[in-house]
Amino acid sequence: MRTGKIHVSLLLAAGIALAGCSPKKPAGGPPVTAPEVATLTIAPQPVELTKELPGRTAPFLLAEIRPQVNGLILKRLFTEGADVQAGEELYQIDPAPFQAVLDRVQANLTTLRYRAERLKEAFASKAVSRQALDDAEAALKQAEAELESARINLAYTKITAPIAGRIGRSSVTEGAIVTAYQPVPLATIQQLDPLYVDVPQSTVELLRWQQRLADGRLANSATNQNTVQLLLEDGTKYPQPGTLQFRDVSVDASTGSVTLRMVFPNPDRTLLPGMFVRAVVKEGSNQHGILIPQQAVTRDPKGNPLVLLVNAAGTVEVRPLTLDRAVGNQWLVATGLAAGDRVIIEGSQKARPGAPVRVAR
Repeated sequence: MRTGKIHVSLLLAAGIALAGCSPKKPAGGPPVTAPEVATLTIAPQPVELTKELPGRTAPFLLAEIRPQVNGLILKRLFTEGADVQAGEELYQIDPAPFQAVLDRVQANLTTLRYRAERLKEAFASKAVSRQALDDAEAALKQAEAELESARINLAYTKITAPIAGRIGRSSVTEGAIVTAYQPVPLATIQQLDPLYVDVPQSTVELLRWQQRLADGRLANSATNQNTVQLLLEDGTKYPQPGTLQFRDVSVDASTGSVTLRMVFPNPDRTLLPGMFVRAVVKEGSNQHGILIPQQAVTRDPKGNPLVLLVNAAGTVEVRPLTLDRAVGNQWLVATGLAAGDRVIIEGSQKARPGAPVRVAR
């Protein structure tokens, strides 16, 4: 019995010794792994900048048809809504009264011409005074002027199209009495190909654009700088590019804006005067533009934009930004980022400022 007790004691002593030699487990659970993030390395690139501005279409040429003499409309010689050519006859005013005046003036002119010739012969033989001859010649010149006026008025009884284009509805019918230069036009002709697009631009936007050019954020050296694209009311892109003709030099006091006038070809008559459109105007190019995905930008409680970066030490850094504008689904950054910065674009929910992260390959 004594021997068995000694053996058990030795086994217990050996077990305690082995337990004392076994390694200790680390306290606090398993080791923490740094979160994985995806980054975008900033590389400046040329960015073409545009601006969408609302506007309306306007006819390239517009002519309001008004009579130049009083009279009765005998005929309307065009189809409403049709295309007409320059010089095409549109209305016929009753020419009879004007023809009668022309005939009377012609007859009077013949008489005065014979009288002037007789007086000239008589003056040569000193049978009449110089005054009598001068009076006869003056009366002849007056009659000649009246004849020309009568011919012009007779020609005005045929009302013709001053320009080519599409004519609208007629405001009068056959049998209507019209007056010379009346305020209400008989009809209106509009040239639709090409067509103007007039776009107002606020002076605030104009000053910003000039400031960007002045401080070098924009360069105006891009090719086809005056080329303009057009978006229709339903959002579709108009297939024909247009040209920026000019910026108005005066500001509309009621709206605080200047007018940009553009010209667009319109061979299929897709555009009609008065349509609402949006013009995509080129402002210039930023040769060192920095673009980042919009989802990479967050806001602080005051609404200021910021991004998370991975610095050289592999830890997260907060960087405030100044944004210029949206370019598609990206932000154009004005200040805050430089070439080589690594912006976190995925996994930012797990990233904490100052904490290490692993960059996905």
